[in-house]
Amino acid sequence: MRQEEFTHLDEHGDVMMVDVSSKPGTARSAKAVGYIIMKPATISLLEAGSMPKGNVLTTAKIAGIQAAKQTASLIPMCHQLALSWVDVGFSMQEDRILIEATARTREATGVEMEALMAVSTAALTIYDMCKAVDKEMEVGGIRLVAKRGGNSSATGFRPEKVGVLVMSDSVAGGRGSDRSGALLKEGLLQAGCSSVQLEIVPDDPAEITRAFQSLLDDGCQLVLTSGGTGLGPRDVTVETLTPRFTRRLPGVEQALFSWGQQKVRTAMLSRLAAGMVGPAMVILLPGSPSASSDALEVLIPAIFHAFPMIDGEGHR
Repeated sequence: MRQEEFTHLDEHGDVMMVDVSSKPGTARSAKAVGYIIMKPATISLLEAGSMPKGNVLTTAKIAGIQAAKQTASLIPMCHQLALSWVDVGFSMQEDRILIEATARTREATGVEMEALMAVSTAALTIYDMCKAVDKEMEVGGIRLVAKRGGNSSATGFRPEKVGVLVMSDSVAGGRGSDRSGALLKEGLLQAGCSSVQLEIVPDDPAEITRAFQSLLDDGCQLVLTSGGTGLGPRDVTVETLTPRFTRRLPGVEQALFSWGQQKVRTAMLSRLAAGMVGPAMVILLPGSPSASSDALEVLIPAIFHAFPMIDGEGHR
């Protein structure tokens, strides 16, 4: 469920809606199930189309779909979502009707609550339309059984060793503090990477080459760099490292460019790059903290899907 939307507090201790504006929209789906227990005689009336209030299941299906579209109006902290598709299905058994609902969207948060709302409302609609002939009905078993998209779609694989390389004359010289590299390291650790090595060097080709090779020699499967992708005279990361790429990763570059330009138009001036150096994935990022945050939003968890393929295991 979108449980985080119910637990966040503001500085006054009041419940607040979670801000998902920084998250990219992705294809998401959720499936929920439930049941309504009733007398076998009631099931027989339903199958014969003899219920006093008319076609029960068609009405319940419409009610479930309508309820899914109204979820944000009924549950206070849920986000309003543009649903791409909702479906509600029924399976008749001897003493119950099984209900299944699926919801899909392309948004920044999931559709679990919409699927659960569809099942719940469909069950209550059946109850309402059958209560004149069955006083002992019982609704139950409402639960989420599947979800896709967002963090839930990521492979469980995480690279064992990750390197973060920061290029900054001021930070390396002790005249400034590193925020971008620290953000990347923290984000990777929170994503499940067990070992993240952070290195800081000046904007010097020899120092960059030395530190980068050291990360590769240490077995880093993923290296994220920060800084040196702009247009300044000391921005030399791209010229230093891209000649070592054995494969380019244009899809990664396009995703990062697209997300950055949605937020800041000047992101078009970046020369960020992504590619492979042998078996290691290397992504060259701009040096600002916002660029690091954006990269984590775009790359995690989708980027982890690449590593089983790199190891020759195919798609997981």
